[in-house]
Amino acid sequence: MNTYRQGWTLRRRVIALLALAGVLLVGLAVAEAAVAARNREYTEAVLTKTGPLRVQGQELLNALLDQETGIRGYAVSGDRADLAPYERGVQQERDVADNIMELSGDFPEVRADLRVAQQQADAWRQAVAQPVITTTERSGTTAGQALITDQARQQFDQVRAAVGDLQTAILTEREKSARNIERTGNLLVVLLIVAAVVFVVAGTVMLLSLDRMVIRPLTRLALQVREVAAGDYQHHIAGSGPPEFRRLADDVDVMRQKIAKDLDEVRAARENIEWVNSQLQKQAEELTRSNRDLEQFAYVASHDLQEPLRKVASFCQLLQRRYAGRLDERADQYIAFAVDGAQRMQRLINDLLAFSRIGRLTTGFVDVDLNKVMGDVASQTEPGRQYADAELTWGELPVIRGEEPLLTNLLVNLVSNSVKFRRPDVPPTVHVSARLVDGEWEITCQDNGIGIEAEFADKIFVIFQRLHAKDAYPGTGIGLAIVKKIVEYHGGRVWVDTDVAEGTAIRFTLPARPADVEAANSAAVEDAAEGGDAGEAPAGPVEGDDAPAERSAPVARQPDGPADEDPPGGPPGHGTTGGMRETVG
Repeated sequence: MNTYRQGWTLRRRVIALLALAGVLLVGLAVAEAAVAARNREYTEAVLTKTGPLRVQGQELLNALLDQETGIRGYAVSGDRADLAPYERGVQQERDVADNIMELSGDFPEVRADLRVAQQQADAWRQAVAQPVITTTERSGTTAGQALITDQARQQFDQVRAAVGDLQTAILTEREKSARNIERTGNLLVVLLIVAAVVFVVAGTVMLLSLDRMVIRPLTRLALQVREVAAGDYQHHIAGSGPPEFRRLADDVDVMRQKIAKDLDEVRAARENIEWVNSQLQKQAEELTRSNRDLEQFAYVASHDLQEPLRKVASFCQLLQRRYAGRLDERADQYIAFAVDGAQRMQRLINDLLAFSRIGRLTTGFVDVDLNKVMGDVASQTEPGRQYADAELTWGELPVIRGEEPLLTNLLVNLVSNSVKFRRPDVPPTVHVSARLVDGEWEITCQDNGIGIEAEFADKIFVIFQRLHAKDAYPGTGIGLAIVKKIVEYHGGRVWVDTDVAEGTAIRFTLPARPADVEAANSAAVEDAAEGGDAGEAPAGPVEGDDAPAERSAPVARQPDGPADEDPPGGPPGHGTTGGMRETVG
């Protein structure tokens, strides 16, 4: 580190150069301020002193002329009114003399000439004006005119000459102030030129210094860094210039060494990772084969178990029909248990078979109109809805890419669940709606049933997961697992909205077609341009839907089983069927 302390640092050099230029510019600024102040004083003297002094000098001369005119007029006419110009002139002379004394505080020569002019005027009044006035009053105009001689005229000419000297002194002071203004103005221009020269010289020195101390060392450092970046990680980086740049070069070289070391480690790790990846790829292929075998096993097992189960169920039912009432009550009960178990096992295997077929037997994605699908759903769920007096409605639904049989199965399971898990004595209502959110269609199936507790919201999509006893709500517990698998097969996700105030709202997403997204964006832009609201009306029941009069707290409900399960209590037709309604919003 001691080597870095040799010589001035870049900061110290820049600060020294800026300080020198700053001192010069500040000194020039102070000098310019002083010269500008003097220039302002000289200008103020010309505008507020010497100029008004010239006017006052002329006023003084006019006052003296008025006095002479008044004396001459009085000597000719003897009328006392003709002395008014004289008296006004005397008063005006005193006022003008006071103004000149006030304005000439910085001009002693002007004051001296003013005093001389006042003395000459006083002498003229004592020698000429007062005797003429006294003589005219006592002896008449002829005697008064006799006193106005050539000598009296010469004495007044001396007064004029004194006033002329006063005006000459005032003019001299004015010219002196004007020369001072010109001199200080020229000095200001010179100082400004010097400041500009100092600025240019300082800027030039700064640029040359930066080129020598900053740009060149950085350029050399950048060239060395580029060589390292090109792949020569063994190239030593040497610095030059100020101590900061040499320290930077050493830091970069340390970083190069660290990168080279890490690169060697990365190469070794990459070789290890490649070996691990090859092993993982083999395991993935093995897992793929294993999953395929498991799916095949589930399909074969569920398919091959159909025949023995049908035999068991058929012969159990024959035993029940033939020997019902012939054996004791316990025997009839055992036979009923066997029939029920065989039927439930058959339904379970059918559901497992349907679950295993999802994604295996595919017809390819096509454009599917969900409005048409909802019509098929309404037909398939009609028996259960008639039995429960359920109302099924749906809003305007989109066209999406998918497999129509799977989407029909998806919505049938959701609608059947909503009808099955209804509240007692409350006619069930099911509404299906859709809205476009971030390039996906979010489809909601909402009912007014018993609801789902938030703690069970994630469990209901697990295969064979039941939240109720089979006596309370029949089913195999695989219906919503089928729903989840169909949604994920189509590239979406499914969840339970636990924030609804009543019933259950199961929402799932399906990818929207690009044309639908573009149309929605264009409509939003047009609405914004027209100043209208671009919001989407909230999905809800269409006109004609009646909300329940009361709301009960939601309780946990069981995921549905197969959609074609008979309603409890017997087949449709044995319960209330006249209240079923079907509305397309």
